[in-house]
Amino acid sequence: MARYYDVHPQNPQPRTLVQVAELIAAGGLIAYPTDSGYALGCKLGNREGLERIRSIRRLDDRHHFTLVCSEFAQLGQYVQMDNDVFRAVKAATPGPYTFILKATREAPKVMLHPKKKTVGVRLPDHTTALELLKVLGEPLMSSTLMLPEAVDPLTEGWVVDSEVGNLIDAVLDSGDCGLEPTTIVDLSDDEPKILRYGAGDAAAFES
Repeated sequence: MARYYDVHPQNPQPRTLVQVAELIAAGGLIAYPTDSGYALGCKLGNREGLERIRSIRRLDDRHHFTLVCSEFAQLGQYVQMDNDVFRAVKAATPGPYTFILKATREAPKVMLHPKKKTVGVRLPDHTTALELLKVLGEPLMSSTLMLPEAVDPLTEGWVVDSEVGNLIDAVLDSGDCGLEPTTIVDLSDDEPKILRYGAGDAAAFES
């Protein structure tokens, strides 16, 4: 069963975040809150962790996994952005968006789209998620925690624990959580493409 960590939404306890970060570093899979519902996350390059996410969500190999980052400066290490894309992404972050972009060599190969060599990136506007990422010191390989056949993510820690607590290693609960999934914008080609409409305003990316 998953360990259940209850933290303060505005001032998450540092000791708890360190414990969760250590669990992630040791290969664990966690569920954590964001501004767009709960997400599943594991350490960079953790192939087994990604397979566990695929199993929980019943995903195929074409699913775009996401690098969830703590600050905008991290994005350039993992994805390619020309000036226009750089400005568009910077204007929309932090916030409830996932951007699909061409990966750099630094992006974990295990999470790249097999044909397009693209990857999702996002910078959440959520205190607990950002503080955990800062303690971890690197992005999390993640996917929105939507169960098979569901259209919305799980949004409450006790529900997450009840539904998937036997399949993951920890649940991080800070009470506050967004109710809608991210808006997914594919910026890997010449024209932006909206792959999913969610919490983020997509108007800036529609032609």
